[in-house]
Amino acid sequence: MNGILNIDKPAGITSFDVVRKIRYLTGVKKVGHSGTLDPFATGVLLVFVGREATKQISEFTGLEKEYYAKIKLSEKTDTADLTGKVIEEKSIPELSISQIESVFQNFIGKIRQIPPMYSAIKKDGIRLYKLARKGKTIEREPRRVEIKELELLEYNKPFLKFSSVVSKGTYIRALAEDIAEKLGTVGHLVELRRMRIGNFRIKDALKLMELNKENIGNLIIPITNWVDTG
Repeated sequence: MNGILNIDKPAGITSFDVVRKIRYLTGVKKVGHSGTLDPFATGVLLVFVGREATKQISEFTGLEKEYYAKIKLSEKTDTADLTGKVIEEKSIPELSISQIESVFQNFIGKIRQIPPMYSAIKKDGIRLYKLARKGKTIEREPRRVEIKELELLEYNKPFLKFSSVVSKGTYIRALAEDIAEKLGTVGHLVELRRMRIGNFRIKDALKLMELNKENIGNLIIPITNWVDTG
């Protein structure tokens, strides 16, 4: 059994929880994924089943990704999302749609982004999130990423919804904080949904709860069926 599953990861579990579930359902030990989603986030998670499939993971990590996100302005949390504790509050200035869209334009293109402390990046062999959980903050080197598309979907104070298409290595939590700062306030993510990885789209994703030992073998896309992934 070798191939790929496009899973719609539900909220409240880790990406590795999905891998563990697929490993149980397939009976295959060699299972991995490309592109971690935070526990609160949902959407497209590509899971690779079998030794030959997992060898291909690196080819998929560089694909562009599309997200839907919702920011709550006026509150900053230590995790940059709704799972953390509020560490700063700041009033929201009067903002027009045109002002927000103008700020968005500043982020489109290649930018330098500082990764959040709550991330899987390693510093001296230690994951940053492990340091963050101990209350430690260290200096992080900015990374060059690309925001290919950034569109305001709705602004209903204090909530702001947007969609984005981004390159590998982009943290939407960091992008949300930076947007809030440019708008003259602070903010954190309250929703994040990955809509697409390459040509793998949410409309084609499988619901984890609907998978079982009887049907999963028929739902895995064989390696030979992989075409241009975007």
